[in-house]
Amino acid sequence: MNVTDPSSNPTPATGPQGATRMPARRRAVRFTVDATECAAWHYPGTNGTCVIMAGGFAVTKEPGTDQFARRFHQAGFGVLAFDYRGLGESGGRPRQVLRIKEQLADWDAAIAHAATLPDVDPRRVALWGFSASGGHLLRVAARHPRLGAVIAQTPNVGGLAATLHTGRHQTPPAMLRFLGRAVLDTIGGFLGRPPLLVPLSGEPGTVALITTPDAADTARALNPGNRYPDWLQEVAAGSGLRLALHRPGRFASRVRCPLLVLVCDKDRTAYPAGAVDAARRAPGAELVRLSGGHYAPFLDAHEQAVDAQLSFLRRQLLRAPAPGADRPAVRTGDAS
Repeated sequence: MNVTDPSSNPTPATGPQGATRMPARRRAVRFTVDATECAAWHYPGTNGTCVIMAGGFAVTKEPGTDQFARRFHQAGFGVLAFDYRGLGESGGRPRQVLRIKEQLADWDAAIAHAATLPDVDPRRVALWGFSASGGHLLRVAARHPRLGAVIAQTPNVGGLAATLHTGRHQTPPAMLRFLGRAVLDTIGGFLGRPPLLVPLSGEPGTVALITTPDAADTARALNPGNRYPDWLQEVAAGSGLRLALHRPGRFASRVRCPLLVLVCDKDRTAYPAGAVDAARRAPGAELVRLSGGHYAPFLDAHEQAVDAQLSFLRRQLLRAPAPGADRPAVRTGDAS
């Protein structure tokens, strides 16, 4: 299926010196993972590259990637922005139930699909993710050493310190209620019951996945003016528990492809110190530090974030490939 769409935002983008650029055109594509289809937007590029993108843990491709995908495409880069299975326009049931291993497999399948897209050089494929997806990319990159580049924006690298960092912004009673719902949801899943959903964000004292100060910026950053009314901002409670136990930062030292880690110093959702440490343990990784909270790259620090990421992509993807460079190996097993 090839459906052309002018962009989720019909308003022309404003470029340098006030020049007006028309919105990036994209087409709907699908690729299969374990007999289930993942839905994606493909923005054809002009330089042989493809930047594969996904939103945060339960953030669909439009609110999670549109802002950056449009800018990358305007700079000539191809983009493949996809929904994880069980989310958005992708297949998979039950809905809003997210499993780490499945999301990692979705990245593997997206990498394989990108290499088959018209005019894409498999040596010039990059990955981009933020928050939980940014953390996933450390693990994905560790098992795909021939990737052209990887960008982890405000990544959630996991670990006890990260859990304590976010837990400071929740009340103990609400934390216990969330844990109870997560356990019931997990048991219910084994019994074939519908998932018990919780909001993605909320105020401290409410049962929600994120109750940090950053949560107040979610709508302004990702869904201004309710631009994406079809985005279901809920997730199965058991999925949140699985995310809390995930520690992708331990794979940082195994990353061999070019890696850019973007960290915001006032991030209360993804532990900044953990992300900085992961960047330092990844051989040859580049670290960019910005002021602001978790969503600053979508808000006040957007231009800084885009500039840093475009500079990195140009340096890593547009340089001449090394002699004898081959197609990126697609592996489905863990690096461990």
